[in-house]
Order: sequence, then C-alpha cells, then structure tokens
Amino acid sequence: MQNVQMSETPLISFIVTYYNIPIDMLRECIESILNLSLKEEEREIILIDDGSDLVPLDELIDYRDQIIYLRHKNMGLSDARNKGIDICKGKYIQFVDADDCIIKSNYEQCLEMVKAKDPDMILFCLSRDGIDVDSPEWFNGPLSGTEYMRHNNLCASACSYIFRKKMLVGLRFTSGILHEDEEFTPQLILRAETLYNTDNCAYYYRERVGSIQNSKDPDQMKKKLDDAEYVIFELDHLAATLPSAERVALQRRVAQLSMDHIYNVIMTTHSEKVLDDYLERLRRRGLFPLPEREYTRKYSYFRKMINTKLGKKILLRTLPLMKKEK
Repeated sequence: MQNVQMSETPLISFIVTYYNIPIDMLRECIESILNLSLKEEEREIILIDDGSDLVPLDELIDYRDQIIYLRHKNMGLSDARNKGIDICKGKYIQFVDADDCIIKSNYEQCLEMVKAKDPDMILFCLSRDGIDVDSPEWFNGPLSGTEYMRHNNLCASACSYIFRKKMLVGLRFTSGILHEDEEFTPQLILRAETLYNTDNCAYYYRERVGSIQNSKDPDQMKKKLDDAEYVIFELDHLAATLPSAERVALQRRVAQLSMDHIYNVIMTTHSEKVLDDYLERLRRRGLFPLPEREYTRKYSYFRKMINTKLGKKILLRTLPLMKKEK
C-alpha cells in the first residue's frame, strides 16, 4: 500500500505498530485516526507489521490510499517503532499500538495546541475505558522537560504524547527489551524546551488478556524484572553524565522506577530471597536504600518500609494479600 501525500512534510506521523492483533481492532485503530479533523495532507499513517502470522492487507483494502504499510520479520516493538521513525516525514510523531484508539474530542484539543503553540511536546493521559467525553481545555505550560520531570511523576508510555521529530537526534528504542518506553520517554522529555501537559484522556489504552505485559509465563515474568533493572541502571548511568538540573530530574525518575521495580519483584515472586538478590544489585549501584526524598506520599511511605528489615517483611506479607482482596 502507498500513501498519497499532498505535502512533503505532514504535520503529524502516526506510527502504528501491529503484531497478531484482531483485524477488527486494527481497523478501529485506523478509523480513529482518520476520524480526526486533520486534512489528508496534514497526516501520515504508517502501519508497521512486525511479522504477524497473517498479512492483514486483504482486510485493509478500504485504506489502501490512506496508509503506508511496511512488513518485516518479527523483531519486537522497539524495532517496529524505530523503523517507523526512520521512514516517517511528519513534523510531529504519535505512536499508536494497533489494539488501541485515539479518543477524538480530547485528542483534537491536543492538536489545536500543537497548531497554536508549536511546542516540542504535548503530554496527555491514557483512558482505560475508551469513552469519548469532552474535557476542560486545560493545559499546563509552557515549561521545559527538565522542569516538568523535577516536579512530576511520568506516564512513560510512548503513546501518551505528541512530540517533535527533530528532538530525536539519534535517540531510539533499545532493541529486544521490555520496558523500552521507560528508558526512551525520560530521555526524550529532557530534550523538550517547550512542553505542555494536560489531564485530558486523549488515547484509549486497551488492556488485553494475553498481552506481553499481562503474561504469567515464568520466563517472561523474569525477563520483565531483569529488563526493568537494566533500564534503571542505564538511566542512572546517563544521569551521572548530565548537567546539574537534568541530573536531578532524571535521578527522581530513577528513584521512582527503583521503587516500582522493588514492588514488582515482591508482587511477582513473593520471595524474600529473590527480593534480597535484586536489592543487593541496587545497593551495589548506590540505588538502595532508596534516596530520602519527599517525591510523593506513596514514595515516602514505601521508602521508609523497604529500608528496614521489619518493613520489608511486612511488605512481602501484605502487598500480595492486598492485591488478592481487590
């Protein structure tokens, strides 16, 4: 399929990544982009097929003049997105997973901000129910990405923002790892000179049974933990090379990820021995005990608990039970 563009530089490239997703979901995803008020010359839809078992072209014949379709062997989400980055022409980029959708009215507000303010980034929220309801046209900014990260936790999903392509300058997703968004997003935000954020839910994130993130396979669960550790160590190494303001901002993110990682080790393994092994590796990197900072109430409480032997035992015993009760 070819995409006939009226302009060499569309306003925004939608990079849609697809792998063994039901065709109805893929069609719904594409329709949600086409339903936006963008003119044909303002948008570019690039569908990257990451080696799906069945080629979806026969089911997408209605969109043959609206999308660019590229198929390559299965290499994972990172490589699929990187391929989209390499070929897209848009001034801005929006990543979209093929089982998700754009929420029209709220996303239109983000597009209006892009056109009116010409920012580096617009951050928005994800919806778990996909309901398209009008939200207040509230945007905070402009501020730098560094300033935003110093005072806020992140939604690291690469689908939760629109960003200027020129910001990338060689930045790509790391191939073969899970939690690739957690490594990519903080680095991208630090590059933003003008950033706006909003509480508007502009993107429907569909939580599917059987997805990689929800897998209960022991090997896959271990990989998730090990890759999370890899990302923490990579970001910590990067932070040490940055100027003071950027370093402080990224250190906050590293501390938050370390807390989340410890929590996930507890919830995944229920094992004090396994937890101690992960904590020891964090300790050797100077990341445990967790830094004494008042980032959030949750962080402060968790830090105080996990930093003591008694608190650690309480967390190991109570956290899994709290999840079961939910």
